[in-house]
Amino acid sequence: MSAAEPAKSGTYKGLKLTNTLTRQKENFQAIDDSNVRLYVCGPTVYDFAHIGNARPAIVFDVLYRLLRHLYGVDHVTYARNITDVDDKINARALRDFPDMELNEAIAKVTKKTADQYHKDVAALGTLEPSHEPRATEHITGMIQMIEDLVAKGHAYVADTADGGEVLFDTVSMPDYGGLSKRKLDEQIAGARIAVDNHKKNPGDFVLWKLSSPEEPGWDSPWGRGRPGWHIECSVMSEHHLGKVFDIHGGGLDLIFPHHENEIAQSRCAHGTKTMSNYWVHNGFVQIEGKKMSKSEGNFFTIRELLETENFGGRKWPGEVLRLAMLMTHYKEPIDFSVRKLEEAENLLGKWPDPIETDVPPAAEVLDALNDDLNTAAAIQALHSLAGEAGKDPAKLAVYSASAALLGVHPVQADLSGIDETAIQAAIDARLNALNAKNWAEADQIRADLTSQGILLKDSKDSETGARITTWEVKR
Repeated sequence: MSAAEPAKSGTYKGLKLTNTLTRQKENFQAIDDSNVRLYVCGPTVYDFAHIGNARPAIVFDVLYRLLRHLYGVDHVTYARNITDVDDKINARALRDFPDMELNEAIAKVTKKTADQYHKDVAALGTLEPSHEPRATEHITGMIQMIEDLVAKGHAYVADTADGGEVLFDTVSMPDYGGLSKRKLDEQIAGARIAVDNHKKNPGDFVLWKLSSPEEPGWDSPWGRGRPGWHIECSVMSEHHLGKVFDIHGGGLDLIFPHHENEIAQSRCAHGTKTMSNYWVHNGFVQIEGKKMSKSEGNFFTIRELLETENFGGRKWPGEVLRLAMLMTHYKEPIDFSVRKLEEAENLLGKWPDPIETDVPPAAEVLDALNDDLNTAAAIQALHSLAGEAGKDPAKLAVYSASAALLGVHPVQADLSGIDETAIQAAIDARLNALNAKNWAEADQIRADLTSQGILLKDSKDSETGARITTWEVKR
């Protein structure tokens, strides 16, 4: 083991995580209990985040909350980056602002998109990370790491007409492919296209590339250019969490090539046996049983789900989106559907309003989360607690603490500015529709109210059997 590489010396506190690196569920032990470190790949801010991007934001927020509970709020560091230099951003800036100077257009695109991302994930109930580094803030560190890789024989300047492109030499790392379990010789044998003339090997990837005068760029030993995608996270994670840290997270789609190449860069630059001790990846998101794509017409951004009626003909509150995501184990693919959202909304409608409390969460909820973030089991346990709390107010505190641990914490909203007369009129209209057996109109009225954050609860008068509808506002 390198002198630069710390060992797992922390106390086992009951948490088990499936480690993509070993394909095993392992006991989690931190490097340092006083500073447990988590890094998650954040958005590339060229477009609004889609519902697939919401899943890692929610999943790793639950892990962050759990780590804070186990180790203490002040002993967990969570870094989630923003990629704000990327060719997709350049293309979006040129498309949206063709008459604007490119750097100004890029700044406009990245600010608008990052601001919307922050608004979206806040609506999903996520905590702010400890650090949110941006790629453009760490260019100097990227240049330094690339220089180190070249000096150590793990990277080379490509032989091109213009020069200036630096590539990572995958053959220089004998165990390259350890995360994805892809052997380098298999990648070469299975290559379907001819190797670029300037590459030594098919799997070699870009660390630095030249920029044209019209493109954003920074001065470097290889000419004015910009970094490749993978080098960003290697540098930003080291800056905030160290050369070796505890947990690296992201979606399954990032295992190869992004996370594989992060590992290669970091290990070869620092001389360590690992970059992160645990690698955790969430599964894919399908929409109504199909892969999400714009060509299928089923591509939805978080903003659309929150603010428009493009999915299921209505808006969806953030807490409903969050709960629907957590009803499936993070490793499994999730079928995101109107039915699942309605199921989540129905659950929330049955749960009592929580209270502020400092009691510990229920053991059954904590045990479920400690078992590889089994949020599905935790929600089942929480539902049972909700039923008990509804019958016994003394149990409300434990329910509230358990809901907070999951981040599914529906709280009574401020009623100021609510038009109670209009709400009651809508409820009366719905009742008339139900009496007339006009189910479609009744459902539409309920959906309209829900989109405004007004949740209806139906019950029956114990003596007359008449329908009684009450309402509450949920944030």
